[in-house]
Amino acid sequence: MSRTTTPLSDAACRTAKPRDRAYKLFDGEGLYLLVQANGRKGWRMRYVKPDGKEGLTSFGNYPVVSLTDARAKRLELKRLLTQGIDPIENKRSVKKEAEVKSRTFEDVALDWHRDMSPRWTPGHSKNVLRRLQTYVFPHIGARSIVELDTHDLLQPLETIKQKGSIDVALRVKNYLLNIMREAKRSRLISVNPAYDLEGSIKPRRVTHRPALPLSRLPELLERIDSYKGRTLTRLAVMLSLHLFVRSSELRFARWSEFDLKGAVWEIPDTRPALEGVSFSTRGTKMEGDIHLVPLSSQAIALLKRIQVITGGYDLVFAGNANPRKPLSENTVNKALRTMGYDTQSEICGHGFRTMACSALVESGMWSVTAIERQMSHKERNSVRAAYIHKAEFIEERRLIMNWWSEYLEANRDEGVTPHDFANRSRESTVGFWLHCSPNPNIAGSLATHPAQRALHL
Repeated sequence: MSRTTTPLSDAACRTAKPRDRAYKLFDGEGLYLLVQANGRKGWRMRYVKPDGKEGLTSFGNYPVVSLTDARAKRLELKRLLTQGIDPIENKRSVKKEAEVKSRTFEDVALDWHRDMSPRWTPGHSKNVLRRLQTYVFPHIGARSIVELDTHDLLQPLETIKQKGSIDVALRVKNYLLNIMREAKRSRLISVNPAYDLEGSIKPRRVTHRPALPLSRLPELLERIDSYKGRTLTRLAVMLSLHLFVRSSELRFARWSEFDLKGAVWEIPDTRPALEGVSFSTRGTKMEGDIHLVPLSSQAIALLKRIQVITGGYDLVFAGNANPRKPLSENTVNKALRTMGYDTQSEICGHGFRTMACSALVESGMWSVTAIERQMSHKERNSVRAAYIHKAEFIEERRLIMNWWSEYLEANRDEGVTPHDFANRSRESTVGFWLHCSPNPNIAGSLATHPAQRALHL
């Protein structure tokens, strides 16, 4: 016959005194009050788990948890057991759920930003955080991450779209996708609602920067030579044409980046910030890399003329009013407008890149890889990039830059196509090697193989 347990009374619990060792006062059905040697009293409950193993849980300390409260907790535990639920696992699940609900979108977003920042440039990291703080956190930053759905995530994007900043909206949409993906990986959410944002923002129609046809090069060169504005501005336009770099690469250039004796300009991916100048840390778009720009003799001559004007400053194109700040970002385009060009439809500073690239390709003399590398275009094929990212093609690129400057000079007197100028170069080069080289195979390779021909020019 099983032993009958007499239920406890509140008086028995209250008057229980500590002993040398801990002891138990049983209330029945697994519930007991454990009286510690130090006088502390706590409720414990023994039970059998759904898998048949023994379990032990606590209900808190007496008298904070009264006898009546402890019995209520026992009843709730038995109810869970009848449903096949382990009370301990349930307690952990409830605690985890409470922790998840307390995690706001801003908490998760800041964790994601902190984890990603080491992979980004400082400038990019700062821009991402600024966009989140400006456009996203005011809308959903304080909301629990588990409560957010696609409609909630759309709100900051709609606000950005109404301001007309489509490019920013697309970037922020990608941030939201990655932040919610990270939340799913951390088991804060089971479904990523940001996936359904796809198609909510239509990218702007791509419009290519205007560039003159190469047949108008003589006209462009004459107008640059006749420009009556500031000398440094005219030299900036001409150097931009010869080097065809991006406007920020030229505008924020420092003299320390140039090696005129070695005929090379090294553009870093990040530059020291200029106080009060937005985006002044911009360098090449090739993140984590240095973009090498070989300098033709014509480019070096232009730089030496510029050095006379700004050589005493850090910036190559120091501003007129404040030499610690660069020329305005609109300087080159404003000069082109003064020369009579419509920078929206005819030619802009960025269009020099298009003109140079077109001439180099049409000449048929240079490998596409070398041209793309000189244009500072990132290789989109990740497998190919893994093999060529260390290959600078620098010798061919030196020839490319010299050829382009020579081509510009050839167009001062009359218009000449890249193909015709390439044939002139080819004929003179082959003739030179036929006259000077004892090996007739060299001339043959020059005449038949563009890559070999380029490397021997």
